[in-house]
Amino acid sequence: MYYFVPKRCESTNKIMYHDKVTALQAAEQSRIERHTELWVYQCEFCHTWHLTHRNPQAVLPPFTQRSGKRPHSRKKGFKPRHR
Repeated sequence: MYYFVPKRCESTNKIMYHDKVTALQAAEQSRIERHTELWVYQCEFCHTWHLTHRNPQAVLPPFTQRSGKRPHSRKKGFKPRHR
């Protein structure tokens, strides 16, 4: 019996789609079959299209190197180590 094995990106190990339309069709099929919402993005390494469960529009702000401070935890009882 023959099983289809999709090509995978070497750097991210995600399934490679050659065009955006095919990736959108795969995302829609996943939404119908698995009830999960997936987004499509173009990989910066292999320049093909991949699916992700994170919304690429909701980007977290980058860590600023100018401040020199590390992000701190807001967890109750957190005490940062001073060096």
